[in-house]
Amino acid sequence: ARLTLFVDPAKLDDTVRAHLGAQVTIRPPSAFAPALHSLTGMVRVDPKTAPVLVVQELAEAGVAHDRGQDPCILPKARKSPAEIAATSEAHLRDAAAMVEFLAWFDTQPPGTITEIDVVTALEGFRRATNALIDISFDTIAGTGPNGAVMHYRVTEGSNTQLEDGHLIVVDSGGQYIDGTTDITRTLPVGHVGDEERRCFTRVLKGMIAISRARFPKGLAGRDLDALARYPLWLAGQDFNHGTGHGVGVYLCVHEGPQRLARISHVPLDPGMILSNEPGYYREGAFGIRLENLIVVREAETLHGGDDRDMFDFETLTWVPIDRRLILPAMMDAEEIDWLNRYHAACRDKIGPRVSEAARLWLEGATEPL
Repeated sequence: ARLTLFVDPAKLDDTVRAHLGAQVTIRPPSAFAPALHSLTGMVRVDPKTAPVLVVQELAEAGVAHDRGQDPCILPKARKSPAEIAATSEAHLRDAAAMVEFLAWFDTQPPGTITEIDVVTALEGFRRATNALIDISFDTIAGTGPNGAVMHYRVTEGSNTQLEDGHLIVVDSGGQYIDGTTDITRTLPVGHVGDEERRCFTRVLKGMIAISRARFPKGLAGRDLDALARYPLWLAGQDFNHGTGHGVGVYLCVHEGPQRLARISHVPLDPGMILSNEPGYYREGAFGIRLENLIVVREAETLHGGDDRDMFDFETLTWVPIDRRLILPAMMDAEEIDWLNRYHAACRDKIGPRVSEAARLWLEGATEPL
């Protein structure tokens, strides 16, 4: 197999050329259209990624073509063991930055900081790793009613002070050379009411349900999406976005084709990374979202189980979930056990990577329920 890369040759130094090797032919962009005209046989065009110009040029030249998925997409989505190992390290590094941020956040009294202060501080802790290439996307930091706007982006005009009784949704991530992170935590500002805590606990129960899921080979995101919603449905609640999207290892914080959503028909395979991010949004009042990244893997064989291939999820994100917003009486014993084990792992994995002040904060934040 050979590959032709249409790019300005001036953009490629000797190192890049050596990496590409003899199997990759370099052609200038001006040669792209003539190359399309010279193709023979059936040409597949992925309508989700190819420019309309490609179809127009093929049609003009009378080249037979059909529409279908890029054959590289699925193999790319199934991350190799080396990619999983690399992104696992990136997530540990990013979790340490998040813990430093959360320890800082808890020292800020209500009414003293704004959403922009939160965004600035969090990015600063990530940059302090000296490994951040860039943030994964513009950080979402929405407090009070702003938190109910699912894709809120703070501006100078909308910047809001964090007041006692508010929740704040902080959705952020980092791009590192070895991995991409995406994490959401909902945090209390001062004393938060019981209604917010009830809703938070339902969202947490949904997140835990996905984290604990075990399912037969061949199932798609549409088959699992309801697990995250069921605790909310029992209360007459729901959220108007998918439970999760695919994530890459570097640069693609939204990468398909896998998703945890009602519209996703793509079977989940080992190596696929997904976000697990149920939420709840009450317009004009507050928003809640919790997000970890997870990766599909082959499940361990259970004694007495059927002879069939089963998958489950491995967690990549190791950052405490705020215990002050949880109502333990709403959770069953297995959910509490999962959370306590998750927090113990956060403490063990991240404690050695943070400052003494952050480590002490982490000890308190991960105490068993």
